[in-house]
Amino acid sequence: MIANLSLILLCQLAGEAFVRWLGLPMPGPVVGLILLLLLLLARDRYPALAHGPLHGGGVENASLGLLANLSLLFVPAGVGVIQKLDLIVDHGVAFLGVLVISVLITLLVTVVTFVAAGRLMMRNEQS
Repeated sequence: MIANLSLILLCQLAGEAFVRWLGLPMPGPVVGLILLLLLLLARDRYPALAHGPLHGGGVENASLGLLANLSLLFVPAGVGVIQKLDLIVDHGVAFLGVLVISVLITLLVTVVTFVAAGRLMMRNEQS
């Protein structure tokens, strides 16, 4: 279990280092997740890589354990929000506007994606 969690955290660290090294305007953990996904895909494609933490679904089990306790990871974020409550009061309308706009964009992109996927599936069934 420790080796599996270590692999997940190592991918996050590598992603953070990569982003800072190249000065990319994106979060390092996102790059780390992409790296972990590539490792898992390579493991499934090349069985010789299925050793150590990549063997026997260990990373998947460790990630399920993290997801089961995900609510604990929101405590520091909640404390940070409470510490900056004055900023939220000062810029609350802007925060609310950004939140509404981002939700609408997310819903629009989701609908477009589902419609496109449905059309592709219909074409594949017809041919």
